[in-house]
Amino acid sequence: MKASWTHRRLIFKSPAGTSRGTLLHKDTWYVVLSDGDNMAIGEAGMFRGLSCDDVPHYEEELEKLCRRINSGSVPSPNEYVAFPSIRFALEVALGKIEAMKNGERYMDSPWVRGEDSIAVNGLIWMGNRESMNTQIKAKLDAGYSCLKMKIGAIEWEEELSILKALRNEFDASSLTLRVDANGAFTPAAAPSILDTLARYEVHSIEQPIRAGQIEEMARLCETTPIPIALDEELIGVKEPISLLETIRPQYIILKPTLIGGFDASGEWIKAARDTGAGYWITSALESNVGLDAIARFTYIEGDKNFPQGLGTGMLYHNNIPYPFDIRGGRFYMNGEPYDENELYHIITEK
Repeated sequence: MKASWTHRRLIFKSPAGTSRGTLLHKDTWYVVLSDGDNMAIGEAGMFRGLSCDDVPHYEEELEKLCRRINSGSVPSPNEYVAFPSIRFALEVALGKIEAMKNGERYMDSPWVRGEDSIAVNGLIWMGNRESMNTQIKAKLDAGYSCLKMKIGAIEWEEELSILKALRNEFDASSLTLRVDANGAFTPAAAPSILDTLARYEVHSIEQPIRAGQIEEMARLCETTPIPIALDEELIGVKEPISLLETIRPQYIILKPTLIGGFDASGEWIKAARDTGAGYWITSALESNVGLDAIARFTYIEGDKNFPQGLGTGMLYHNNIPYPFDIRGGRFYMNGEPYDENELYHIITEK
């Protein structure tokens, strides 16, 4: 087996606003394995400023991994716990190689074959009122029945007025509203915000306060009038069951790139079931290469009729073309994806 890696900068079609700032581009990396005639690519979509493996020597780790494989030693992905995005990329690439050797599709399912679909939420980025309303109208016109709105960056009253207008037009039975604060609120301010959101029948709030405030988050989850979903709280955690037994959230958000791939996601799913928490699966702004793998996993391990966070394939000017389609708020594989050799040539185009 031989290995190499390559880098690509993905450019957003429109600025993507969050409470942590506005994104104009996102860097990503790909681990490329070849074994005889078989080539496989896994995406290492480390997220600057968020991933626990956002370290200065990140590319050196990729180089060391490739040298190790090229010298004849293929490591287990589980050796890369400290580098969850690399662990994910290696897990996917090795899984594809194994499937090819067995003459199978990687994580085959009715979704992969275009026979079924996955419900997804429509993502509304932060911005001024006009831009957010434009996004909302586009998602509603496209048939989404679940919207997830980023909050915590502009004036709270402005964000609340947008939610109020939506709820005045659509009741909770016809439109599910989720919000994602990305840790924007303080523990002192959060309870009143949660009470206000409950009046507008908001389905859930992701990460209302900054990650790492375990006792404060546990108190919020115990008393909240709407479900709380942990997101950033999961990053870098080595003992899922311990965290969930302490905080007791209503939901957790699984982002395989940020938590260490599918084996790690499986550990979180078991811990969620053991503690009575629900979960859904979300991309972390990977290119379509990573999104494809996450969607395959989601169909197998998630609830295809409970909106998942996979509608990110059209965010970039220079994404890797895939036959993805979103119709009526459902995510489809609409044809055969490129084989891995074709993908490699597209990824490395300058």
